[in-house]
Amino acid sequence: MTIVSSGGGTNAISALLKVPGASNTILESYIPYSKESMDSFLNKKPDHYCSLETCLSMAANAFKKSKQIDNESKSKYLIGIAITANLATTYEKKGDHKFFIVIQAYNYTKHLECYLDKGKRTREEEEELITGCVISLLANSCGFDFDLPSINEEIIIDQVDAEKPWEKLFNNKVGYISNNKNNPELIFPGSFNPLHEGHIKMKELAEKKTGMHTTFEICAKNADKPPLTFYEIKKTIDQFQNDESWMLTSAGRFSEKAEMFPNSVFIIGADTLLRVFDEKFYKSYKDMMEHIQRFNDHNINFLVFGRKVNKRFISLDKIKVPELIKDRCTGIEENTFRDDISSTAIRLTKN
Repeated sequence: MTIVSSGGGTNAISALLKVPGASNTILESYIPYSKESMDSFLNKKPDHYCSLETCLSMAANAFKKSKQIDNESKSKYLIGIAITANLATTYEKKGDHKFFIVIQAYNYTKHLECYLDKGKRTREEEEELITGCVISLLANSCGFDFDLPSINEEIIIDQVDAEKPWEKLFNNKVGYISNNKNNPELIFPGSFNPLHEGHIKMKELAEKKTGMHTTFEICAKNADKPPLTFYEIKKTIDQFQNDESWMLTSAGRFSEKAEMFPNSVFIIGADTLLRVFDEKFYKSYKDMMEHIQRFNDHNINFLVFGRKVNKRFISLDKIKVPELIKDRCTGIEENTFRDDISSTAIRLTKN
């Protein structure tokens, strides 16, 4: 297993490492303690550093690293475990004292969350409590019974098991899975965390313009960021109505999506299109142009919606589109659609 801890819970790593023969079980441990270190570990800046969402990404990355380090063992023998906590320190903190633990395995995601009464325990006592919870979850994951520590506060544990198609996707047996048997034609990529009214308006306008049916596409496996946990997958697809089509894919780049879904139209925001044409996301300018050429090779078109970028509204006519695919991009004017709401802002508001 690979274990990662931030903001608290490091005693759990120490408790596991001091057991004789621990190297037979623990592949690697990480302590991304500063915000900069956490950003580097996740290759993204989380909304909140001590949250279930961040802990889920940490565990997903830990499991991914377990597979990279031990590529001989079967996935069912590997796990990633993550801990993030906000605990007692030398000054009084404004926020809650809380901790989250997530175990990511090949066929389930299990998480534990607990909010502590402030001032009730010393830092060492809070750390001891987390260690007890970590050992209990680990023991249960290995088929052993080990009770959770007994406390007055509520400890919530939840587990989401992977559906068989999800396992196939993560084991590279399929490139995508969908709730619709028809080949997707109008594809709307995004994290949809959460799905909001702006997304729905974009979908409706795109369908009206093209006469096609939209399929929402969620990338479950990203090359440079943590994959989605099964908890996040379920939470995302549960948002869609019964008449809406969705698919989970392993295609992180648009050039990969193009190869997977030829002859398609992609619904895309101007902010995303800017990244597609940004050389810093490629090995070189030549590499970028080779990726972009695939849109021609696979007959891909883009329906581009204006987006607010750094306090400025950007539409297609403000973007320098390479000549070789200029005719493949169609813009939706600002007077037809403008909605500055974002999933990130919604998440921050809720928290």
